[in-house]
Amino acid sequence: MIINKLISYLDEYLSVDAYQDYAPNGLQVSGAEEVYKIVTGVTASQALINKAIELNADAILVHHGYFWKNENPTITGIKQKRIKSLLAHDINLIAYHLPLDGHSIVGNNAKLGEIWGLEDITPDVSANSLVRLGRLPKSMDIKDFKQLVDKSLSRVSL
Repeated sequence: MIINKLISYLDEYLSVDAYQDYAPNGLQVSGAEEVYKIVTGVTASQALINKAIELNADAILVHHGYFWKNENPTITGIKQKRIKSLLAHDINLIAYHLPLDGHSIVGNNAKLGEIWGLEDITPDVSANSLVRLGRLPKSMDIKDFKQLVDKSLSRVSL
């Protein structure tokens, strides 16, 4: 697929214009014009970029990209190394922050609700549709909820 068509599709599907975000959503670093393979991740880390290079990916799609509001705009240090790797391998960097939090089907909040088995899920209209409200299938204390979160995400939460 041509990168511009992919970005147009994602922008529309994720309702990018509905969000005032802290970073640019969509294409952040241009690479190959044709996209055949996409690697996904949470953050555009060097490890993810290295994996994309190893897999001969044409694009990386992440939740946390680059160029955050109020961040130093210079391209130095870690950011320079990462962007240099992307450019050297003609890899597009695509990032969607709040649209990937708030989407009602593929959004992080919607997916967490599914993973945890929440019932009666509805958007919290006061939170600009980023937040989903729901009920756990059974009552549990904070310790049990922490265990549910840890197990379902294969992480140890704080």
